[in-house]
Amino acid sequence: MLEDHEILSTIEMVKNENLDVRAVTLGVNLFDCISSDLDTFKSNIRKKIVTHAGHLVSTCDQVGKKYGIKVVNKRISTSPIALVGAAFKTAQLVEIAQELNDIARTVNIDFIGGFSALVEKGMATGDLALIEALPEALASTQRVCASVNVATTRAGINMDGVLKMAQTIKQAAALTADEDGLGCAKLCVFSNIPQDMPFMAGSMLGPGVGDAVINVGVSGPGVVKKAIERNLGESHSLTLGQIAELIKNTSCKVTRVGELIGREVAQELGVRFGVVDLSLAPTPTVGDSIGEIFQALGLTSIGVPGSTAALAMLNDAVKKGGAFASSHVGGLSGAFIPVSEDLNIARAAEEGYLSLEKLESMTCVCSVGLDMVPVPGDITEECLAGIIADEMAIGMINTKTTATRIIPVPGKKAGEKVYFGGLLGEASIMEVPHHLLKDRFVTFGGRIPAPIHSLKN
Repeated sequence: MLEDHEILSTIEMVKNENLDVRAVTLGVNLFDCISSDLDTFKSNIRKKIVTHAGHLVSTCDQVGKKYGIKVVNKRISTSPIALVGAAFKTAQLVEIAQELNDIARTVNIDFIGGFSALVEKGMATGDLALIEALPEALASTQRVCASVNVATTRAGINMDGVLKMAQTIKQAAALTADEDGLGCAKLCVFSNIPQDMPFMAGSMLGPGVGDAVINVGVSGPGVVKKAIERNLGESHSLTLGQIAELIKNTSCKVTRVGELIGREVAQELGVRFGVVDLSLAPTPTVGDSIGEIFQALGLTSIGVPGSTAALAMLNDAVKKGGAFASSHVGGLSGAFIPVSEDLNIARAAEEGYLSLEKLESMTCVCSVGLDMVPVPGDITEECLAGIIADEMAIGMINTKTTATRIIPVPGKKAGEKVYFGGLLGEASIMEVPHHLLKDRFVTFGGRIPAPIHSLKN
């Protein structure tokens, strides 16, 4: 049972500290929609998604209003389209993406994920067709999100897939050049992709998850920051171990809130409850920043020496608190450090505290990877593939999920500003050392073998 002061502190989180449920995502399995006829397939997926998701938004609003906790984003994830749409050609897959976009508009959700492929061991015909459809699919839709998994700890890294994705990212940026390469902001390249993640742009419904499921993404960076500041103000003698315990307890309360909302939404919709993803996910709003937590911990800025250690402590404490609060923790669960989506992190990069190299080192201990990183538009495909491969290697060797969401901004150079708007935010383009190199390493192709510790059975 919660003590009175714990109940009051949770109410304070909701009222004054930006606590919300960041995303409720309905996963819909599309394998029973498969058809070799395009019109039949589109009709099948529309019927199934609308049947399950027709009341998603109103139910989330109703449950959120009941508890006084806002559900910020309502989303849908689907089975990987490269699997259920494997019979179709590239042009047909673009049509499917446009159909998904229209379905998302019909049920009034902000993003639909699952325009995805799993190619860690190789690219099948359907996978290749989907990857080649990505640039036009992302340029011609507003709500469709895509992901491609090119590496796992068990399989190694598909370097053909890595290079192909670098080329695809460049093409997607070119087709959305008038929006600063916005198409790339809806595309993630993964190592060890989760099957049950509610956060976009990488969300999909894995083949083993079930027919329909509600997954919840909680957040609360502002809550964690306030808790640290409040307790440091009351006591000047806290150790880092005690601060970690404070973060853990705060994360526990946040997770309980998320599970409460998620279970009730699932019950109202008549579908199964899946997982709580307890990732700390920032927004461009002041006071809702991961970067500000670093300053609350006594660092000048995220990116200075000590940042990786602080992030490791934060990530671990969040996971421990969430795991205690719920038996069904999944997705990514930890701390996101997206450059443009966090005002404080974007400022740290602009002022030189945070470099691309330091950002990469920090991804060794956090949840995601190089997330929402704008880079010069003239970066070579080979250099971009090298950056992706490095991040995939971190995930593969450390048996963790990592990803890249990189935006080569057409016509712009390091230091220039880029504006994506809304939750995607804005940032200065990060400098990429030697971004014009065309090293041969990434063009050898083949598969980098899985590490020795993958041989577990």
